[in-house]
Amino acid sequence: MNNSGNLIFLFLIYLFRPTQYFLPCRSEKCFMKLGWPWDLSADFFHQEGRSARKPKTNFVEVRTFLHLFRSFNRMWIFFILAFQVMLIVSWSSSGSLSGIADATVFRSVLSVFITAALLNFIKVTLDILLTFKAWGNMEWTQILRYLLKFFVGIAWIIILPVTYSSSIKSPSGAGKLLNSLTRNWYNQSVYNFAIVIYMIPNILAALLFLLPQLQNIMERSNWRAVILLMWWIQPRLYVARGMHEDILSIFKYVFFWVVLLTSKLAFSFYVEISPMIEPTKFILDQVVGNYEWHEIFPFLPHNLGVVITIWAPIVLVYFMDTQIWYAIFSTVFGGVSGALSHVGEIRTLGMLRVRFKSMPDAFRKCHVAAHKEQALDVRSFFCVWNSFINSLREEDFISDREKDMLMAPSSSSNLPVVPWPPFLLASKVPTALHMAMSSKEGDEHELIEKIKLDKDRYNAVIECYESLKIIVVCLLLDYNDKRIVHDIDKIVRNSMQNNTLLDDFEMAEIGKVSNTLAKLLQLLKSEPTDDTTERKIVNALQDFMEITTRDFMKDGHGILKDENERKQSFTNLNMNVTKDAFWREQFVRLHLLLTMKDSAMDVPTNLDARRRITFFANSLFMKMPRAPQVHDMISFSVLTPYYNEEVLYSSHQLNRKNEDGISILFYLQKIYPDEWKNFLQRIGVDPDNEEEVKGCMDDIRIWASYRGQTLARTVRGMMYYRRALEVQCYEDMKSEQADLGGDESARSKAIADIKFTYVVACQLYGMHKASKDSRERGLYENILNLMLTYPALRIAYIDEKEVPLPNGKMKKHYYSVLVKGDDEEIYRIKLPGKPTEVGEGKPNNQNHAIIFTRGEALQAIDMNQDNYLEEAFKMRNLLEEFLIKHGKSKPTILGVREHIFTGSVSSLAWFMSNQETSFVTIGQRVLANPLKVRFHYGHPDVFDRIFHITRGGISKASKVINLSEDIFAGFNSTLRQGNVTHHEYIQLGKGRDVGMNQISNFEAKVANGNGEQTLCRDVYRLGHRFDFYRMLSMYFTTVGFYFNSMVAVLTVYVFLYGRLYLVLSGLEKSILQDPRIKNIKPFENALATQSVFQLGTLLILPMIMEVGLEKGFGKALAEFIIMQLQLAPMFFTFHLGTKTHYYGRTILHGGAKYRGTGRGFVVRHAKFAENYRMYSRSHFVKALELLILLVVYLAYGSSYRSSSLYVYVTISMWFLVFCWLFAPFIFNPSCFEWHKTVDDWTDWWKWMSNRGGIGLAPEQSWEAWWVSEHEHLKNGTIRSLLLELVLSLRLLIYQYGIVYHLHIVHENKSFMIYALSWLVIGIVLVSLKVVSLGREKFVTKFQLVFRILKGIVFLVLIGLMVVLFVGFDLAVSDVGASVLAFIPTGWFILLMAQVCGPLFRRLVIEPLGVLCCSCCPGGACRGPCCAKLRQRSGAVLRKIGPWDSIQEMARMYEYTMGILIFLPIAVLSWFPFMSEFQTRLLFNQAFSRGLQISRILAGQDGRGTITKRE
Repeated sequence: MNNSGNLIFLFLIYLFRPTQYFLPCRSEKCFMKLGWPWDLSADFFHQEGRSARKPKTNFVEVRTFLHLFRSFNRMWIFFILAFQVMLIVSWSSSGSLSGIADATVFRSVLSVFITAALLNFIKVTLDILLTFKAWGNMEWTQILRYLLKFFVGIAWIIILPVTYSSSIKSPSGAGKLLNSLTRNWYNQSVYNFAIVIYMIPNILAALLFLLPQLQNIMERSNWRAVILLMWWIQPRLYVARGMHEDILSIFKYVFFWVVLLTSKLAFSFYVEISPMIEPTKFILDQVVGNYEWHEIFPFLPHNLGVVITIWAPIVLVYFMDTQIWYAIFSTVFGGVSGALSHVGEIRTLGMLRVRFKSMPDAFRKCHVAAHKEQALDVRSFFCVWNSFINSLREEDFISDREKDMLMAPSSSSNLPVVPWPPFLLASKVPTALHMAMSSKEGDEHELIEKIKLDKDRYNAVIECYESLKIIVVCLLLDYNDKRIVHDIDKIVRNSMQNNTLLDDFEMAEIGKVSNTLAKLLQLLKSEPTDDTTERKIVNALQDFMEITTRDFMKDGHGILKDENERKQSFTNLNMNVTKDAFWREQFVRLHLLLTMKDSAMDVPTNLDARRRITFFANSLFMKMPRAPQVHDMISFSVLTPYYNEEVLYSSHQLNRKNEDGISILFYLQKIYPDEWKNFLQRIGVDPDNEEEVKGCMDDIRIWASYRGQTLARTVRGMMYYRRALEVQCYEDMKSEQADLGGDESARSKAIADIKFTYVVACQLYGMHKASKDSRERGLYENILNLMLTYPALRIAYIDEKEVPLPNGKMKKHYYSVLVKGDDEEIYRIKLPGKPTEVGEGKPNNQNHAIIFTRGEALQAIDMNQDNYLEEAFKMRNLLEEFLIKHGKSKPTILGVREHIFTGSVSSLAWFMSNQETSFVTIGQRVLANPLKVRFHYGHPDVFDRIFHITRGGISKASKVINLSEDIFAGFNSTLRQGNVTHHEYIQLGKGRDVGMNQISNFEAKVANGNGEQTLCRDVYRLGHRFDFYRMLSMYFTTVGFYFNSMVAVLTVYVFLYGRLYLVLSGLEKSILQDPRIKNIKPFENALATQSVFQLGTLLILPMIMEVGLEKGFGKALAEFIIMQLQLAPMFFTFHLGTKTHYYGRTILHGGAKYRGTGRGFVVRHAKFAENYRMYSRSHFVKALELLILLVVYLAYGSSYRSSSLYVYVTISMWFLVFCWLFAPFIFNPSCFEWHKTVDDWTDWWKWMSNRGGIGLAPEQSWEAWWVSEHEHLKNGTIRSLLLELVLSLRLLIYQYGIVYHLHIVHENKSFMIYALSWLVIGIVLVSLKVVSLGREKFVTKFQLVFRILKGIVFLVLIGLMVVLFVGFDLAVSDVGASVLAFIPTGWFILLMAQVCGPLFRRLVIEPLGVLCCSCCPGGACRGPCCAKLRQRSGAVLRKIGPWDSIQEMARMYEYTMGILIFLPIAVLSWFPFMSEFQTRLLFNQAFSRGLQISRILAGQDGRGTITKRE
């Protein structure tokens, strides 16, 4: 027991380890030092004595964008060299690709090898600089490798330029060069010989790329010769070896990328680069233009400033637009792959009816064991189908009648035809009856043939007749009565045999027979409760027999002898059959066949039920492995991490009204009206009886919780696995015809429990159990009820216990505990510490509970996911994928698609649902095949549990760097030769965020996570060890997407600042007005590609393709148009800014953190202040900066530029500005209602005016929020802070350029003009400081003095303005221009002040702390001594610095921004139709499902408020 405890302890230490520890190359030494049993005095267990921080191992996560170049250097080198080649070729005299054959051009092209050598040298230098902190922990061979690579890089950047320069003296054409290679090798140019030597490693790498199996063997080999050879290529690590795919997989993704890169480079050459050459040559040949400002570099030759300005955005677009091409090609390849995989072949009820009869055969092929296939008939499929339909009824997606129509017979009744579900036979029997009624005597053959034209109709008639005979015979007890029925049957069969049916029967009366029979069946369906009902059944049967014999049968009078005999017939009935489930099913089915009309063709009416039925039917025809019997299948577990979310909604939560006057329950009733109606029908409650409805609150709580993102919904869904296994195991035993003495059900449950385990990691369960808080106590009780409801459910949690020490102190001990049932403890494992303090909460919550899982497979399920019974039936098939090779190896992670079930709430939820759906279907389909770079994305993937639990688990949990812990599981698996696949024949449900702010938090969290991934060792290793094409796939589908999003936004800035330089310097005017150049269209044409990215088309393309596959391309086109009308491009463009802001900030300054998005139902109105706080820095500030750029560009270029040219160039940028400023309000419910607008203004003004930030939350005070917004700078490095300072210098160009265009300067270009403009700024800042000091000194006791002081300042400023107007010819337009000039300068001052504080601390205070602190000479002190020094120095800085003035200046800017943004909202709120328009815009999808949003938002109460009955 002690040894096993030690092993568990070691296992848990391994799971919770920091990222840099436990490398395999050191584990053997570690264990040798520890010995066995462990030496507890070893250094491993005593770390507290060490003062200096331990060096990193192999890799250092430095916050810099240079990681992108270092990790993906081959991609950047390729694109840079390709750009250089295209530039050289297009610059040649021919300007076409054929020009490369020219000797001079070809020689120039060869210069790319010099560029390649330089880029490789930069990469090697970065390797040394970025890993220097890890050298203290590296092997000497690895350090030697870095140094040798560095010196080799230096050698090549010397050799290649020198030899190239020598080759210029004796030029040789391409043809002469080729001849010399074969005839005059000794005369070969030294440069060409150097190229050959330089390319030898690349040639060898290309050869190995074509032999992937050999490369895998070499990388895994322990032969010394091979180790020495591979040492130069990669460090000797356990991971990132042998990852190369088989040759077929390589061919597929190489083909994808060759076609893509060819298209991209052709587009770049002919559209982006070539059209720019002639205008560029013209500009370079011109004399430097007349500057309209004081040119800092007046002697800059050849207008290089103009060339750089116009080429900079082109270069950015060149590097970014591969992402656009990837979106296009992945959409095409994904669509073709999906079509070949049979995705969407059954997407409507009509298609379902056509293919339904082939479903049992498809079911047998994939769901029945091979040796049992022939022994089973359609009943095995019907068993699964009926279980599926019953689950739909239990979930209230269908009504009782719809259930009866969809159900197949549960057991055989010896019918001569297959009894298909009634919905396939809708209107078949009534149509046949109509044909019979309209037939004439002698047309028996024609009538039969007409009925037989529809095989279903003919079979339905046969089934009705045979079922009727069986039912009537079973119902009768009297022998004479049964004889009469047999006589009638004999007459009917003789008539059919002799073709005298129309002669023997009066077909005009058959309708009366049908109606009478329907009445009888209706009575039989309703179970008799008294003698009156039984008498009605007897009368109905007698009426049916009388009409049949006397009216319908022409010679039937003799069957019933006389009236007295008739009265005595058919009275002795077996009423017990009406209570038997089998016979009641027969009554219902026959009644449906007789009465169903064409309207039954639309069953079911619920859209979710239709989706699930069609997907299940479609999946049966998709390729999937054959399922084994349950006792032979792979066992598996499901693990769900849970923190503090809702388990089950309480009655208070359901009935509590929000600020819009609606409750969650009322909201759900309106969103799901059909499901609410079905629910009331299921529990037997009259919807009009409010008191009766109120008495079913417990059932209502469950119904509402199953429609939210609650733990109860997730647990119910996952427990479907057990239910499915029970059904399948029972069918297996039935097929084997084993005699188990009636214990089949118990045995099925036992086997299901062996094969399936469900563990929910409820981290705080123990705290909730001991808590006195009502909500936390309620969570505990609800979880306890779940365990009682589902006995197979297991709860794992972290338990804390205080244990007394020998010295009398108390120490906390932590345990992983597993409980079941009525809180019965199963296991308790002592932990070395609190797991959630070691790393991130969610992954460590999984890590501590993973030891309680069982089986060979493990499915990771989030708390907001769902499952369906019909999909659970396919789990056996999915698990069999682990035994099948996909490419070179068997899978280690099975990817599974999802359905986003929150898409019907609003247009935003619909956009998010479509975006996520396209990613988890067409996106991951392409990632898995052909690209082979699918990872794990937090979706319901199934892990090879044994593989992962022995290789670090499924969750990396290091703080911050592993924020997006899900994808690291995929990285981890791939680096260790794993294989990740994707399968679309099975799906689970998942909830997503439904409100604008929730979605923004989610996007911010993912962008933060991608920022951290950019810095991590996993991405670096994958980028280096993947081949070139898989590396491209990985880059553009992970961190590259976010980097390219940032580049797309950066392109706009670079373009506009370049235009600002051209227009303010006067160079654009001289170019456009030059008669030798007609227009500048090539520049605008080349920039047009980035507008596609901005408008969100990239994210819409995959959606259209996937919707087209699964719903039809007509539906896809309709949805595309609706999305445009609902402003989907605005939504995606807005979130382009979210991605850019948080990704860039994370890489520069860190600050990545988990952001709770909330999983609420009601789409509430967010106040203006809340939106302002959330989007001020990420969107509003940037949008206003772009707005000023556009205004300045418009104002100072309008005199010489046509308006159409301006619109053509800037239309997409105006759209970007509009989206970033107003999208949060357009997508904010009730934003344009006047009373809410007034409330929002009051709330925002109060928040802005609230002074004092200490001790207040950011939501309470602007000052507290302003300080919190700059917290990320405090953690910034000197490098990142200096970069922030350099980037903020861009804001000075406004003032520098505009002051020279003022009327008051009289075209004076002296530098003193610019200096005087700073004097004006100084006067304004002094005035602010005076007012600030006056407020501080006089506002409390000398209010009058303070007012006089403000008046004096105001009069002085007015006086200065008068002097300027009168004495110096200041124009009114100059005032507006000065505002445009000084606003950016003021913002620059604010940015500089925010950066200088942390920068001063880094450069001065911290070095002083190191010098003065004696406790930690290594400089890593975080103790109270240095903390006090930092606190005191910060206080001194605040006192001596102009911090108060800066704060007041910032407040003034915030007021201005807020008013500018709020003003259009206030104006639009005046018009009542705006609110109605916005409601229609936001909730169109809900309208289509019967949602009365106008009533909801108005807060009108209906029957939605239900109080709890105690």
